[in-house]
Amino acid sequence: MKLSRFFSYTLLVPAALVMTGLTAGRASAQLYSPISLPNSREITDTLSEQDIPTGFGGFARDYVVELQEGDQITIDAISEEFDTLVTLMNTNGITISENDDGPDGTTNSLLFARITETGKYTVRVRSYAGEGSGEFSLKLARLRPIE
Repeated sequence: MKLSRFFSYTLLVPAALVMTGLTAGRASAQLYSPISLPNSREITDTLSEQDIPTGFGGFARDYVVELQEGDQITIDAISEEFDTLVTLMNTNGITISENDDGPDGTTNSLLFARITETGKYTVRVRSYAGEGSGEFSLKLARLRPIE
């Protein structure tokens, strides 16, 4: 066998295996698609290992909500199974506000924010320090001035 033919086989077979592996990996990848918050702006859900990896050892679950300039909102994330951490991100994915523990002394999260630009916002629920998962409830409320 000629040396050039030997190198041809030596390089083609591993390349074919690598391409097959990459294609198979792509087929199992999930697309990012945050969940729309229902009109009630309340949801009970479960954080699990099937959610978005955070890169900090835990997982996150994202929700999309349309907010208006001037809205003043609260976001409550409550769980008896893990220490919640809630984040509000603008349409560009930039964090506007984040809260770990609310003022009640528990590990539930309570976030307050004033919206300065109309658009679709992302509410992210994850566990503090990437530790824990389980059922949680999420509620977004618009604060109204007292008349």
